[in-house]
Amino acid sequence: MNPSPTSGRPRTDAPDDEIVVRATGLTKVFKDFWGRPKARAVDNVDFEIRRGEVFGLLGPNGSGKSTTIKLMLGLLYPTRGHITVFGQSPRDVATKARIGYLPEESYLYRFLNPGETLDFFGSLFQIDSAERRRRAEQLIEMVGLNQARTRTVGEFSKGMQRRIGIAQALVNDPDLIILDEPTAGLDPLGCREVKDLILALARRGKTIILSSHLLSDVEDVCDRAVIYYGGRIQAQGPLHQLLAKPDSVRITAPVLSRETTEKVLNLIKAEVGDTVRLENPTQNLESYFLGVVEAARRQAETSGATSGNRVAEYLRGAGEQPSHQAESVLERLSRPTTPGAEAEVPAAQPPAPTEGVLESLVRPQAPPPTAAPTPATPASAAEATADKPVDLSKANDALSGLLGGKGGKK
Repeated sequence: MNPSPTSGRPRTDAPDDEIVVRATGLTKVFKDFWGRPKARAVDNVDFEIRRGEVFGLLGPNGSGKSTTIKLMLGLLYPTRGHITVFGQSPRDVATKARIGYLPEESYLYRFLNPGETLDFFGSLFQIDSAERRRRAEQLIEMVGLNQARTRTVGEFSKGMQRRIGIAQALVNDPDLIILDEPTAGLDPLGCREVKDLILALARRGKTIILSSHLLSDVEDVCDRAVIYYGGRIQAQGPLHQLLAKPDSVRITAPVLSRETTEKVLNLIKAEVGDTVRLENPTQNLESYFLGVVEAARRQAETSGATSGNRVAEYLRGAGEQPSHQAESVLERLSRPTTPGAEAEVPAAQPPAPTEGVLESLVRPQAPPPTAAPTPATPASAAEATADKPVDLSKANDALSGLLGGKGGKK
């Protein structure tokens, strides 16, 4: 049973070392210039976030979500109550080093390219230069910006800026990842891959806090959620409990004959009346969209952000091999299902031997396309060259003219 907003602290059975974020009586009141209360953004909030779970932070605009995130990051002091992150104050420097944060708006330097951006943020965590370069390469490939690695961030669309923002939030391999509207501006493929990434990070033991107005994204990935309104938590608990409808039942069956269907309907109607509805199940729009795009991707190319990239190697952990779960959505869709399907991929050709510089300079020019000389065997070509005398008189006249002299005999 879910605790009501006035039922006090939520019951927890998790040990203290499994609690990543704990808020107790958390309250934040903003005041005006004269110190008078102006807005109670967060009002006596209690919640706990555990290690390895995806936690949804939901609510309409102005309900207190962003203020709660700033309190977690140590950017604001609580007016009353307490909040701890990894058992420490959010303002502790060592605690901040374990947090990755993607703000609602991407505050990035416009004149840096993706590699320079990730190098800058990696240096803030005192990661050595070689490791920064390695992580930057993996992250740029993971978020699908290989084609745009030489462009500056100021040239990026909102969706591409979101991709590099997600990369910078992961550059320090954080234990707590706070994502504020991570899929804003992304196309449906990017949205699906971000959700796959969130699930992959959670399986590795990362804790993810997701604040989003796209409730379908929250439903796909979150284990538990809180719903804010007026600065207070109005509901919280596991999603499967919050979304359950105990007053109705869904029955799924393969296609039945008409006679069997009528018998089943008559049996149910005899007990509950005419409130039964019969309809064919449908797939959601996201699944249909991904199938259409995958079919098109096999026949065309794009110059935009790419999909089908694996999670960065360092985010998978030491010794962890890419698995079916770490694959991107497009890789799963395009995996061959029949033996021999891979044979259609052409084998890579061996590179041609490198030619010396002098050889390339003295190579005779190919004849014009209109000229079609009769091919000669190597022996006949050599004989023709040996028998035909070389006439240098015209070259001698031209050279004498360039030097100011006259051609011919003196």
